[in-house]
Amino acid sequence: MKKLVVFTGAGVSADSGLSTFRDADGLWANYRIEDVCTPEALARDRATVVKFYNERRREMLAAKPNAGHRAIAELERDFAVEVVTQNVDNLHERAGSTHVIHLHGELTKVRSSVDPDEIVSLDGWEQRLDATASDGSLLRPHIVFFGESVPMFDRAAEIATCADLMVVVGTSLAVYPAASLVRYVRPEIPIFVVDPGNPDVSSVRNPLTIIRKSAVDGLPELALLLRQKYL
Repeated sequence: MKKLVVFTGAGVSADSGLSTFRDADGLWANYRIEDVCTPEALARDRATVVKFYNERRREMLAAKPNAGHRAIAELERDFAVEVVTQNVDNLHERAGSTHVIHLHGELTKVRSSVDPDEIVSLDGWEQRLDATASDGSLLRPHIVFFGESVPMFDRAAEIATCADLMVVVGTSLAVYPAASLVRYVRPEIPIFVVDPGNPDVSSVRNPLTIIRKSAVDGLPELALLLRQKYL
């Protein structure tokens, strides 16, 4: 069974109604990164940061996986699928994907402010402002803030090096280090990109196929193509 690595970004969840961060009408058009997504912001105004992620969590729980998420999950019938996502929502899991790595954290979890390895699953949408970890520290969103390292990147890079096929969907390939994952794929391995925009594929040296459609339309089409070509 061929190993298929699917690398996803915000465009996959946009069709479920979740706001992207970088589009012209995205979240960063309405919020300053410095106010809600840095360690300094958390230290300076904890209430605003916690409220921001509580709002994102409520939106996530109200949203449903779309045809793109489901197409990725259904590929597990025919391929050994590993999903590496920049998204912090749980729509891949809710669609049925069983192997998902979240590079930038997960809304469904919070963690100790002192020990990054003490991670707690959150029940519902609300992180209470005064909630503490077992070590006594205040819990914080389990999100990789700007300026912080990406702890799951090495594992994701390892997965990419073992890919027999790679699909890139819904990402501009502009956020690093995540965008550099395509460089870890062996040069002879085909890469398929699904995106209606113009992701930066300048660093891709692999055999490249681009489907200029949204995830909800392009992924079911690509899934059919992969089955026809590689099974």
